[in-house]
Amino acid sequence: MSPLDPQETATAATAVNEVTEAGRMAPKEYDAVLLASFGGPEGQDDVIPFLRNVTRGRGIPDERLEEVSHHYRANGGISPINQQNRELKAGIEAELAARAIDLPVFWGNRNWAPYIPQTLQEIHDAGHRKVLMVTTSAYSCYSSCRQYREDIGIALTESGLDGKLEVDKVRQYFDHPGFVEPFIEGTAAGLAEVRAKLAADGTPDAPVHIVFATHSIPTRDAEAAGRSDAEPRHFEEDSAYVAQHLATGTEVIRRVEAESGDTAPWSLVYQSRSGAPQVPWLEPDINDAIEELAGKGVKGIVIVPLGFVSDHMEVVWDLDTEALETCARLGLAASRVPTPGTHRKFVGGIVDLICERTAANNIADRPHLTNLGPWYDVCRPGCCANFRGEKPTIAGADTTVGTGHDPYPAASAASGASAPAGSSAPAGQDAS
Repeated sequence: MSPLDPQETATAATAVNEVTEAGRMAPKEYDAVLLASFGGPEGQDDVIPFLRNVTRGRGIPDERLEEVSHHYRANGGISPINQQNRELKAGIEAELAARAIDLPVFWGNRNWAPYIPQTLQEIHDAGHRKVLMVTTSAYSCYSSCRQYREDIGIALTESGLDGKLEVDKVRQYFDHPGFVEPFIEGTAAGLAEVRAKLAADGTPDAPVHIVFATHSIPTRDAEAAGRSDAEPRHFEEDSAYVAQHLATGTEVIRRVEAESGDTAPWSLVYQSRSGAPQVPWLEPDINDAIEELAGKGVKGIVIVPLGFVSDHMEVVWDLDTEALETCARLGLAASRVPTPGTHRKFVGGIVDLICERTAANNIADRPHLTNLGPWYDVCRPGCCANFRGEKPTIAGADTTVGTGHDPYPAASAASGASAPAGSSAPAGQDAS
C-alpha cells in the first residue's frame, strides 16, 4: 500500500475528474502549461513597487521596505529570478519539442510582471481551456503550494475566467529524481572541492560538515504544512515541510556516499527569515549554525541550497554573500552547491511531471526517492492552512474553483482562524 494511502478502502468517485484516495487525478487532455513563480524586480525603479506587492496587506511603510531592499539595490535592482525563469521556460519548451509533445508554455508571476492574472487571460485568449501549472517551489507549505493555488483561484474568480478556464497543478516534487539528482552531483563535487582546499592548506583530514539550507517559515505554517484534519498524517518534526527536507537530505547523503565513497555529517539549517521578531520561525539560522560548527572544530563547510530551484536573490545574497562571508571570517574552507536551475535532469524531470498528468504521452509511474512520496496531485482538505482566512483555491480536494472537480467526499471545512497579532507570511519559499 502506498504511504499516501492510509486506508485500504477506496472512496466512491463523485468528482468531475476522478481523484483517488491517494490524491492522484486522472490524466487529462491539457492544452497549455503554466510556469508559475515568485517574480522579482528588474531595475532600481522596480524595487519598492515589487516589495509592496510582496508585503501587500501588511501595512508596511515604504521607509521600512527601503531598509530591507539593500540586497536588490546592491545588484542594480535586478533579481536573477526572472531571467532564470525565461531560461527554464525555454528549456521546458525545448524538451517538450524534443519529445514531440505539442504543449505551449506560458509564464506568470505572483509578485511581478508577467503577473498571473494577465497570463491566465493570455492563455484563455489564445484558445486554451485546460492548463497544468508547474511552480518553482518543490516542498509543501503555505507559501510554496497553497499560496500559488490561492493566487490562481483569486485570479480566475476576479477575472470572470472561473468556469471558462480549468487549472490544475503538478505534485510537489521535492523527492522527484529530476530535482534531487542535480543536488547529488553538486554535493559530491562540493565535498570534493572543500576537501581539496583543506588538503592544500595542509589539513586534509580536518572535519567537514554539510549544511542543507532552505527558506525559514513561521513555525505555525510549518506545523500546518501538509496537514489535513480529514486525513491525519504524522511527520518527522511534526511538519511535512521539515520532514520533506530531512528525507531528501538523507537521500542526497546516501547517494553521495554510495557513488563517491565520501560523506560527512550534515544538518538542516534555515535562511531568509522575515517578519515580526516576536513570531517564532524555523531555526537554526545558517550563519548561527556555521558559527556553532566552527566552535566545535569544523574546518570545512559545504552549503547545499536544498530548498530552492534556482540561484535567485535569496541564494546569491543569503548564501553567496552572507553565509560565505561568515565562513571566510571564521577561516573555514567552503563551497556552495548549485541549485537545479536548468540542469538537464531537472528540465527533463519537469516534463516528466507534466507527462504524469497528460492523457497523451502519459507516464504512469510516479518516481520518488523518499518514503513520503509521491506527493499528491490534488492537495488534501485544508492542508497548509491560510491562517488569515479562506480564499478561492484551485487544485484542492475541498475546492471547485477552476472547474477542476467537485468537493472530495471526505472533505471538511478548513480552518479559517485569524492570525495572531504581528504574524507575517514569509516572502515566498521559492523567493526572488
